[in-house]
Amino acid sequence: MLDGYEMYDLTQPWSQDTPAWPTYDNPKVWYEKSLDTEKVNGQKIEFMNHTGTHLDGEKHFVGSGRDIESMPLDELVGDAVIADISDAVGDYDIYTSEMIEDVVDVREGDILFIHTGFQEYAWNREDADPHRFFCTHPGPNQEFADWCLEKNLNYLILDCGSADHPMNTVVRDVRPELAEEAADHLGVDDLDEIFPPEGYQLMHTDLFPEGIVHVENAEVPEELLNERVQIGTFPWRFRGGESSVCRCVAFKEA
Repeated sequence: MLDGYEMYDLTQPWSQDTPAWPTYDNPKVWYEKSLDTEKVNGQKIEFMNHTGTHLDGEKHFVGSGRDIESMPLDELVGDAVIADISDAVGDYDIYTSEMIEDVVDVREGDILFIHTGFQEYAWNREDADPHRFFCTHPGPNQEFADWCLEKNLNYLILDCGSADHPMNTVVRDVRPELAEEAADHLGVDDLDEIFPPEGYQLMHTDLFPEGIVHVENAEVPEELLNERVQIGTFPWRFRGGESSVCRCVAFKEA
């Protein structure tokens, strides 16, 4: 334990039951060696990077972007604020910069954790509902992405399946019945009115070229909501990695 600080794990547990992002293969874990035959356990793992709590790197969407190894520790550890907007958003809702600034003071260069409340539907929770966690969670539009750039945020952390609204991802295409449901909820005839094609996955495509990446599938304890803390994200030192599973930790003065 660091003297004077309490540590909080912001990471989902990881196992062969952890669901990957929709359309991606789920993880496989098996024993290549086992105690019963070789007196030693040795596991083999096959999985997509975007499984469980993970850091999306620039290279995920930008061919010339940095790989995971190129992200220094002093960039991945820093001042952070945890914004609880769970009372303001639900299925398919759009969150705004005003919602964030109504609950916390966001400073230039902060790490921003957005608590939507949808961590309650993660695979490891009592009310697990992967459908809601990945396909109906709230998300932002262009206004929010522009605000992130204006604030020059360090990076973002989300407690749901994507930093983008699900209707601005592949979910809109593979689940057309949900697109109809979302359009009705948002009061539009065509979701292109809110999420035009040129802004597809804008939290990735607009922000990654500017070095603002994000962690998805995180979680946060109630006692840290709307608090200012230090956060560290620790991915593999992954040369060539476009993204990486990671451990996220909050440090709060005791």
